[in-house]
Amino acid sequence: MKVLLVNASPHANGNTFIALNEMQQIFTSEGVESTILHIGNQDIRGCIACRSCVKNGKCCFDDAVNESARLFEEADGLVVGTPVYYASANATLIAYLDRLFFSTHFDKRMKVGAAVAAARRGGLTATFDELNKYFTICGMPVASGQYWNGIHGRELGEAQQDAEGLQQMRTLARNMVFLMKSIQLGKEKFGLPEKEPAVMTNMIR
Repeated sequence: MKVLLVNASPHANGNTFIALNEMQQIFTSEGVESTILHIGNQDIRGCIACRSCVKNGKCCFDDAVNESARLFEEADGLVVGTPVYYASANATLIAYLDRLFFSTHFDKRMKVGAAVAAARRGGLTATFDELNKYFTICGMPVASGQYWNGIHGRELGEAQQDAEGLQQMRTLARNMVFLMKSIQLGKEKFGLPEKEPAVMTNMIR
């Protein structure tokens, strides 16, 4: 099994990384292959709704989005981690996720998703809610931990002192592994749920 962890912090080894690394250690101990992808220091622009990805199968901007699309397709789980600056996810991560989810057309159902936020104090739950919407819009089950998935720290490395936050990350990782393995067994025995053709109703006629 494989998990892709996305680090949207500008700091490769900051507090967001501490949270993701805590999860990665659990994945490794459980025999799950994992990759931490650092995108927070990259110049990733937002979607321009050109829809060229529908025709070409990839985004028109050839950056980390296209580079990581294969990793996402191969993964059984996706973890997105971000610092909180103004009560929301890092703008780089939002641009990345908008384009990653919109430009990739493989079936994402039953890939397990998890969102992780790092903050000095507040804004964790708003960010947590914001990120979970990417998973639920395409049928990805959302893994839960023992609280809302956050860790606290302002200065680089301070999150290492948040014992409760670190425990949350370990619990989240273990729950995620259990859910991925359960889904794998379910797919082998029952297959994926029936998928109806999409019905889209616009509010303006």
